[in-house]
Amino acid sequence: MRQALFTTLYLLFTFSVSAHVEIDSLTPVKKEKVTTTQWAFKKTLGLLMTQTSFVNWSAGGENSIAGITTVDFEFNYIRDRLFWNNRFNSRFGLNKENGEPTRKTDDVIEFISSFGYRKTATSNWYNSARFNFRTQYAPGYKYPNREDYISKFFAPAYIFVGVGSQYTSPDKDFKLYLSPLTNKTTLVYDEILSNQGAFGVNKGERSKIEFGILTTGEWKHDLMENIVMNNKLILYTDYLNDFSNIDVDWELNLQLIVNKFVKANIGTHIVFDNDVVDKETGKPEIQLKQLLGVGIVYSF
Repeated sequence: MRQALFTTLYLLFTFSVSAHVEIDSLTPVKKEKVTTTQWAFKKTLGLLMTQTSFVNWSAGGENSIAGITTVDFEFNYIRDRLFWNNRFNSRFGLNKENGEPTRKTDDVIEFISSFGYRKTATSNWYNSARFNFRTQYAPGYKYPNREDYISKFFAPAYIFVGVGSQYTSPDKDFKLYLSPLTNKTTLVYDEILSNQGAFGVNKGERSKIEFGILTTGEWKHDLMENIVMNNKLILYTDYLNDFSNIDVDWELNLQLIVNKFVKANIGTHIVFDNDVVDKETGKPEIQLKQLLGVGIVYSF
């Protein structure tokens, strides 16, 4: 049933994308001016905080404080009909409750590099190649168990390398990347997790290599003044192992802008990976993460 659900999701996403591209293609395209060589840099640092404290509170409760640091660097190059975009994204969060040890709430290291070239200055389609690397900083646990970690630095680490085509809307708010040939490498550089066969590797091995189809859709939209929605959906299926199974990675984030420095974030992150098996059930499960925070964000 889960497989049918994700297949339906994939078809709906493809249909909506096709409709979007078709409508856009009917819109007259203005002649594009020749773009000179240019580097663009964007650096963003952020700190999101949540804090709760109680004094003689009749309903009860525990004092807690949580924080997430974010680092987001972009360095992009454009020249005539060519682009090369690079992004480094890092997040790390901790939570501390009264009488309890510190817990990790967020942990991401990600680097994305994409290259594209279009044949004409008026085309919205690019011949493209993409590299993606993702891992984490610190060991992860399934709380309250603090004895046996379930992940560590480079365990896992994911590498995607592929070639395909990228569609970019004229306003740059919608991007679709289609890669019929993408290599996915899963690395588990930890002896204990490797011996367990964690994250789909064979027991005792440190890596797993797959070849499949990757589809990535990104949509940024201003819902209203000072409320921006960022929607990103990644779908991947392997040619060699269970082709009908689709891995899903879906992030939906709402950014509420108070002023230049103060922002609030509301987000959800849904992941399903057939290679990530829950130790208790012995089956892959849908992973869900929710985020609500207010903090200081500085861009320069």
